Order: sequence, then C-alpha cells, then structure tokens
Amino acid sequence: MFLGEFQHSIDSKGRLIVPAKFREDLGENFVVTKGLDNCLFAYPKSEWAIFEEKLKQLPLTNSGARKFVRFFFAGAIECDIDNQGRINLPANLREYAGLRKDVVSIGVNNRVEIWNKDSWSEYNNEENFISNELAFEMENLGI
Repeated sequence: MFLGEFQHSIDSKGRLIVPAKFREDLGENFVVTKGLDNCLFAYPKSEWAIFEEKLKQLPLTNSGARKFVRFFFAGAIECDIDNQGRINLPANLREYAGLRKDVVSIGVNNRVEIWNKDSWSEYNNEENFISNELAFEMENLGI
C-alpha cells in the first residue's frame, strides 16, 4: 500500500526522483499513465495487470468504455528507475499533468499519483471534490 506525500523537482531533461518509500513497492519497472484530475498514475506491474484485466472485460460496444480504455492505454508507458532513483517522464505526460518544476508524489493505496505542486495545493483546498467525466464513467462501469 502506498501512503504519504513527497515533494521533488523535475530536472530540465524531464527526470523525476521517485520517493525512496515508493521505490520498493513500485519495483524497478512500472507503468505510468494519465490519471484523473490532471495528474499521473503510477502502478506497480502487478497492480497494472489487475487494472488491465478489468479494462479487457469492458464492453467494446459502450462508448464510455472505449474512451476510458483509450485514455489509460494511449497515455501509458513503462518506466525504469535509474541508479539515482529517477524516472524519465515523456513530454506528453508532463504536459498533460502540467509538470514543469515542483512536483508532489502521493501514495494512494495501490498506486502513486504525480501532481503539479500548485494543482495539488489547489485540489486540497477545494471544499467539495468535483468528479470529472472519466470518474463518472468509472463508477458506471464498476471500476
């Protein structure tokens, strides 16, 4: 289980330090994809396999299911942790999550979320958490 909140910076080459507390559970190779609320989701391979299996069960005839599957798979990459505990996040994922310099990595049960620091602060200050369209589709699909 992933717990906690850690602040780091992305360097000019798009490399981000993975918090030491998350490295062992994520493993040396894990999946990062677009997440909900304009953050990134990082899954250990074992958790990604469970998520992937659920996605395979979704009906191809359901337009919401197709959107959901495209969203997560098209944005997914496998990341390897280098000797200094960093991963290289591609430009498209950094752009999606607005990651420029200051980043917050948070543990959320079976995954790690990677947020732009300002976005995370704003999200934490909202009185009411508002779900977006994909979160609604997840609920409808039983995920």
